Amino acid sequence: MERDWILRRAVELGASDLILTAGHPALVTIDGKLGPLPESEPLTASDTRRLGESLITSAQRDRFERELELDTRFHLPGVGQFRVNLYVQRGQWGVALRVVPLTIPLPGEIGLAPHVAKRLLGLTRGLVLVTGPTGAGKSTTIASLLEQLNQGESRRHVITIEDPIEFVFEAKNSVFDQREVGADTRSFARGLKGALRQLPDVIFVGEMRDLSSMAIALTAAETGNFVISTMATQSAAQTVSRIIDGFPASQQPQVRGQLALTLRAVVSQLLLPRAAGPGRVAAREIMFVTPAIQNLIREDKIHQIPNAIATGLHEDMLSINDALSELVERGLVSFETAYPHFDDPDKLEALQKRNYRLTPVPEAGATR
Repeated sequence: MERDWILRRAVELGASDLILTAGHPALVTIDGKLGPLPESEPLTASDTRRLGESLITSAQRDRFERELELDTRFHLPGVGQFRVNLYVQRGQWGVALRVVPLTIPLPGEIGLAPHVAKRLLGLTRGLVLVTGPTGAGKSTTIASLLEQLNQGESRRHVITIEDPIEFVFEAKNSVFDQREVGADTRSFARGLKGALRQLPDVIFVGEMRDLSSMAIALTAAETGNFVISTMATQSAAQTVSRIIDGFPASQQPQVRGQLALTLRAVVSQLLLPRAAGPGRVAAREIMFVTPAIQNLIREDKIHQIPNAIATGLHEDMLSINDALSELVERGLVSFETAYPHFDDPDKLEALQKRNYRLTPVPEAGATR
């Protein structure tokens, strides 16, 4: 009952995350800010262990006690799905939970422009990456795209490889096979390799986290499959660099060629608190790989990608600076919130001048 109360209360408050650790009350992240769950008392080490054990099976408990790390999921009927990470700190159990809504939003509900969603879902092969820091809503964005596909006219076979499974899809006009690393397949790499023989139309890989999974994802996209995945990078250019730099130097020319041929789009996002009211809003950099960007990747001119994005509005592209400016101009995000995320000083100065009347600072020693 204590577990159910904590989880239900966190969902009622609109929390995105929940932390259970000894010496503190249950902690929740709401609109990006961490604080105590109202009415929650400080937890003891036995409390956190008991709560952790209530979220897992006996077999999972044995595995956790051997490996001291465990990723799994928990479903509380009528409340929500929870991605669970168990860990040990100073010999005591700790639990971190991500709240996964029961209802999967559609792209328009999370601010993804209809023409961008349509173009992404019109792809039938190649690699699409959704990137951003931890907690940026990458899984929600991909889930929304897959749900849009699920409700579309064309029947597709979608295979997901996740660690753990987050959003659970109810088949509508597509067939979903969701495989969980550890329970349904041994690793991302093995699951991805197996998916190539399972007649997929779309393969979703929860994360390209190592050299093996990156290599197989590139090969899968190169051989005509449509692959969607995530990376913990903060821009399209950084994403391209991270993939290439993940391989030995001797293989990097070949990987640049592969990536130029297979990469179709990168959506890089971050979540910012709304200017008015609760909740957060996503700022998204959108890059579609045009022949010009293919050449930049192939010729190792990654540093020029931001300029190609900034001048690619006619190709449905959007730089993070323009995305932030639009959110500020629409009043969805305050200038102060958006300010640290700009990387173009000219865009930042222009936006600041439109939103504030700047008073020149007197030079040192000047008299009035």
